[in-house]
Amino acid sequence: MFGHRELTIEEYLEIARRRIWVIVIPAVLVCAGSFGYSLSIQDQYTSQTLVLVEQQKVPDRFVPPVITDELNQRLGTMREQILSRSRLQPLIDRYPLFSEREKAQVPLEDLIDRLRQAIKVTPVQSLPGAGGGQGLPGFYISFTWSDRHLAQQICQQITSMFMEENLKWRESRAQQTTAFLQKQLDEAKAKLDAEDARLAEFKRRYIGQLPGQEQTNLNLLMGLSTQLEAVTQMINRAQQEKSFAETQLQQQLVAWQSTQIGTNPRTLQDELELRKRQLIDLQARYTENHPDVTHLKQTIADLERRIAEAEALPPAESKVESSRLIEPPQIQQLRNQIRQLDLTIREKTREQERLQEQIRIYQARVQLSPMVEQQYKELTRDYDTAQRFYNELLAKKAQSEMGQALERDQQGEQFRVMDPANLPERPSYPNRLQFALGGLLAGLVLGGGIAVLLEMRDKSIRNERDVQALLGLPTLALLPVVQEANNKPSRFWKKKVTQVHLPSPAQQARV
Repeated sequence: MFGHRELTIEEYLEIARRRIWVIVIPAVLVCAGSFGYSLSIQDQYTSQTLVLVEQQKVPDRFVPPVITDELNQRLGTMREQILSRSRLQPLIDRYPLFSEREKAQVPLEDLIDRLRQAIKVTPVQSLPGAGGGQGLPGFYISFTWSDRHLAQQICQQITSMFMEENLKWRESRAQQTTAFLQKQLDEAKAKLDAEDARLAEFKRRYIGQLPGQEQTNLNLLMGLSTQLEAVTQMINRAQQEKSFAETQLQQQLVAWQSTQIGTNPRTLQDELELRKRQLIDLQARYTENHPDVTHLKQTIADLERRIAEAEALPPAESKVESSRLIEPPQIQQLRNQIRQLDLTIREKTREQERLQEQIRIYQARVQLSPMVEQQYKELTRDYDTAQRFYNELLAKKAQSEMGQALERDQQGEQFRVMDPANLPERPSYPNRLQFALGGLLAGLVLGGGIAVLLEMRDKSIRNERDVQALLGLPTLALLPVVQEANNKPSRFWKKKVTQVHLPSPAQQARV
């Protein structure tokens, strides 16, 4: 009646007592079979090494480490490199891991896979709150093989390969970092030199117009304007004085010449040259119709006529007239004054032109100052960026060189063997006790399943609850169990009871 209703603990125990041999026999058989199978498996020995990771000996605040990768990542990389075909094949050739027959019959890739599967690398997990932020404290390297001596040797060899690979990898990484920074530093220096040349060329081109010089230019421009005004006033005053002196000279010459008898060609020739120069100056300032210009032209014509008359006289008379035509001191003084005024006017005119040219230059500088300032800011910004980038690279390269020296001197992070590869005394596989216990557990499960199956197929009614579960009706009476003389139920009665066929619900309804 198993499966028709919910059973109690007592009923389960009753089923276990009733089916005890169905459960025990499979458990014993399967346990014995598992243990026997474990005896046929070849023993495997595991040799293990504990490798600790020693941190950098020099404090990080003095020499920052060049390599900052996590240990898990580095272990994964080194494990793939060490367990590659090129690294494991020499071990197969050097150590008698496989027989000659296996080497001849089994492909080399399969042998390498078997050797690779026998190697285990397990990181050591740090305890919570025990400096876990510093990374993994170390890792285990284990090797499992049928020969315990070979297991120890291969484990030592794999450990040496890990340590050598770590040193070579760290030194190579430090060298690569330094070389990369050196290349970047050279490029940054070339760019900085180019920016420096551009900035120097800009300063040379716009000298005096750079930012910060606007006020100086304005002050100079004001000073030059004041000087120009003063020079212009001096030129005007000198021209006025010259005009006045020329007028006086003309009057005195007319008065003096009117008192003289005869003429001297040489003196008249000098007078003619002077008048011509005066005419050129007047024509430069006045028109042809100006009274002074007209009067001076008439004077020049008169002098030319007198020179022609003087040249017609005999030489003796000309010599007498020459001694008589010496100009008085007043006229000579006026002539000297006019010459000085001419020199002053020419000098001040040149100074005026120079000041005007400088004023135009400074005016152009003041007008171009906004544009020059914008270009200068762009150049200085690019130069400052290149300079800052170059300084950063220079500092990083210095740190990288110190880190490289640290790795070269083996003062950086290193692997240290804490526990050397041990020589295993007992096999790690198979664990025959576990095989036996596993077989026992499997046999109990198998026997329990058989017992459940038998109970589900059994239709016997054994108590009042079986009757109620089958008929769905309350029980009115129960037949007593017939006891034999030894207080045991009668086998005949028990057999008859178990063979009673109850009517179906339809038959019960007809009754």
